[in-house]
Amino acid sequence: MSDTLVPTSDLKVCALGEIPNGGGRIFQLPTYQGTLSLLVLRSGDCCYGYINRCPHLGMPLAECDSQLICEPNRWVKCNVHYAKFRWQDGFCEAGDCEGESLQSVPLEVKSGQISVR
Repeated sequence: MSDTLVPTSDLKVCALGEIPNGGGRIFQLPTYQGTLSLLVLRSGDCCYGYINRCPHLGMPLAECDSQLICEPNRWVKCNVHYAKFRWQDGFCEAGDCEGESLQSVPLEVKSGQISVR
């Protein structure tokens, strides 16, 4: 991940309870040169963070929370070409970018808060 896309470390994203279990949310986070669209997927007390950008054409997977296409705890799809990415590691299982992965953003859940590590 290039430095321009890295959110500030120890940046608080939200409270764990703000993301439904088995669901996801999109956040706009400050970076060293602007903002980054971050997709956070929740599975129980675990959260997975990815840059909200499909590796196929660089388009966002979704523009807002209500546009997220997912099967809870299994996969999330790109709204443009419907590439399907595994929940836990962002690996593309099907679609135009099969075999590629979403760029992960390390997250930490501590005292009920989600933060970028």
